[in-house]
Amino acid sequence: MPGDTIRVLLADDHAVVRAGAKAMIAAAKDMTVVGEASTGAQAITMAQRCDPDVIVLDLDMPEGDGLEVTKVIVARGPRPRVLVLTMHTEEQYLVPILQAGAGGYVVKTAADRELVDAIRAVANGDLYVRQAAARVLAQGLTKKDPAKVDRERYEALSDRERDVLRMTAEGYTAPEIGEKLSISSKTVDTYKQRVHEKLGLTHRADYVRFALKLGLLTPT
Repeated sequence: MPGDTIRVLLADDHAVVRAGAKAMIAAAKDMTVVGEASTGAQAITMAQRCDPDVIVLDLDMPEGDGLEVTKVIVARGPRPRVLVLTMHTEEQYLVPILQAGAGGYVVKTAADRELVDAIRAVANGDLYVRQAAARVLAQGLTKKDPAKVDRERYEALSDRERDVLRMTAEGYTAPEIGEKLSISSKTVDTYKQRVHEKLGLTHRADYVRFALKLGLLTPT
């Protein structure tokens, strides 16, 4: 670590979560909060402005989900290190987030017991995951075929979510999709938000790449 005090940036779109994490960090003598962000875009900006050692990062944020933010932060250099703090259990996101370059993963339900120790470990360059996640990590890194994982995640979507994913990849707008499916444009946006939460797809290009990998797009 560059100094005796660990500099922490909190990035979560829920103020109450940031306040709770800030209180836990304040009780530790060897770390301090140097900034807060409520969106992915803010997290990227604040990472440069505040020069933190560790970013405590939520996965589900507007203007850039945690996976994409992690990739941007990691691409810039060895600091800051990324520690994910999320409501999602490890089965779905642990392997992708570590492959993106994060240094640790803490579930919010365990934050009161693990957050401070996790920050210390990640700041020191160590990998932090709870012992219960070791099996998930081993299986994910050694046995899972990425194409099979994508297929499983796609099949976990509802029929309507699959329709919206495919039609978005084909270039239809939300109003056009709504008209074809006999639902409102606002409802289409709700389905797209669910697709984002489950698959991490944000822009149409993400939809197209995912659809192509799974062979969802057919010639017309």
